[in-house]
Amino acid sequence: MLNKLEHFRALVEAQTKARYTAEWERDRKYYDLAVHAGSWVCKVKIGRKYANVDVGKSGKYMVELSTGNIYGIKGYGVIHRGHSYGNLDTTHEYFWGEYTAHKLTQAA
Repeated sequence: MLNKLEHFRALVEAQTKARYTAEWERDRKYYDLAVHAGSWVCKVKIGRKYANVDVGKSGKYMVELSTGNIYGIKGYGVIHRGHSYGNLDTTHEYFWGEYTAHKLTQAA
């Protein structure tokens, strides 16, 4: 479970940083990328039932430790069961770099 959580953390961090970098490349003349330094850093805090995945200084996702299911949050430490994003085995099916995760479309 810890390896999957670390993989998920690294994936969210990498995709969030890539989004910030792409936006900076597009709007380079308006601001410096250093403005967002640290905003893409992800940390995992393990609790009794859930692992909190924080992006920057805010909570973003919660992972149910018993099942590996990934949820959005209502408030810090409060899961939002209406915002479900698969589980730790299906992280590759989502893009995690935006404000909320979205499922990738399958090419036919």
